[in-house]
Amino acid sequence: MATEGKNLSAYEKSSVPSGKYMTIGVVVSEWNEEITNGLLEGATQTLLENGVTPENLIVKWVPGSFELPLGAQYLFEEIDLDGVVCLGSVVQGETKHFDFVCEGTTKGIMDVSLKYNKPVIFGLLTDNTFQQGLDRSGGKHGNKGVECAVACLKMIALKRSL
Repeated sequence: MATEGKNLSAYEKSSVPSGKYMTIGVVVSEWNEEITNGLLEGATQTLLENGVTPENLIVKWVPGSFELPLGAQYLFEEIDLDGVVCLGSVVQGETKHFDFVCEGTTKGIMDVSLKYNKPVIFGLLTDNTFQQGLDRSGGKHGNKGVECAVACLKMIALKRSL
């Protein structure tokens, strides 16, 4: 397991670029809200702690994880953003629905990133159990939302440096 013994919230603050002049969107799935609320809390707290101002942090909700890519695309079309963090949770069930949602969401997020040439960060938890999602959204493994926020700041800074 990739997160075994790893705290997803741990990062070296000195290695994170300042978000002072960045405008960042966060698109969050309503599905598995107990998990996605935790991811959102981790991401927003990290962005604010690293200089993104509250007025430059735009949070929007979509019904489920499959809608995350279109939510990100809507934000890019309507707001001058530097990047978007997509946060969602899909828990394995008894059917192939899990596979289709995960695959479609993954490809959609990548496609939006390439279409707009801006970072669209993949914050989709794809867990076997609901508990695993809780463990990765503020539980014993930390918070994947933190990791996604840091990745977004770093990718925006990379683009600006080129």
